[in-house]
Amino acid sequence: MPAFHLTPAVAEAFPGTLIAVVTAAGLRGHEPWPGTVAAVAELEGQLADGSWQPADESDPRIEAWHTAYRSFGTNPRRIRPSVDALGRRLAKKGALPRISPAVDSYNAVSVRHGLPAGAFDLEQVSGDVVIRYADGSEAFTPLGEPDTVEHPKPGEVIYADDGGVLTRHWNHRDAHRTRVTEDATHVAFVLETLHAERDGHLLKTAASELQDLLAPHSDRTAVHYLSPAQPQAAV
Repeated sequence: MPAFHLTPAVAEAFPGTLIAVVTAAGLRGHEPWPGTVAAVAELEGQLADGSWQPADESDPRIEAWHTAYRSFGTNPRRIRPSVDALGRRLAKKGALPRISPAVDSYNAVSVRHGLPAGAFDLEQVSGDVVIRYADGSEAFTPLGEPDTVEHPKPGEVIYADDGGVLTRHWNHRDAHRTRVTEDATHVAFVLETLHAERDGHLLKTAASELQDLLAPHSDRTAVHYLSPAQPQAAV
């Protein structure tokens, strides 16, 4: 199975990075997931009654990602971090998108805690997953656009495997090849912060909540962490 790697260059540029990799094997995406349905409904209810709001770009958790995006040449108000885009959509529409049980689970956890999240179908991953700077030669096919090929700019932070780019702009958008559908049985979910000292407890709480949503519908789950001090995790 693949390993996840945080490269020294990215670790040096973002020393507060902490990434939780939550894995689920034997995932059963076609059965009902009442826990996820309830978690999504609770969030939407709290938004509706005014007791909770998703983090926006004035929040330090989102502001940190805007600063990071600008550092590698991405305009975060045009190409937004995933959690920022998701929170804005929720605030505007009053509801989260319904994609699949697994995706709905990490979306709910992501927006509740103001932390970017994504996922990869590990059966579609080729080799190890590396968080690194792009050199400009890589190819990326965006989620939902199987006939589109993009090339990240040199210096853009990406997730990549031997087959190409898995996410652009660190966490803006996932690739079509490794998308998580109801048929996916072995999945790695990632949750991220750039300020481990401040928000590491939030990340660990979020990872535990996601694991709790996944566990009833998986044969086994686990949580691994990546940081500059521990830059590799075999999943």
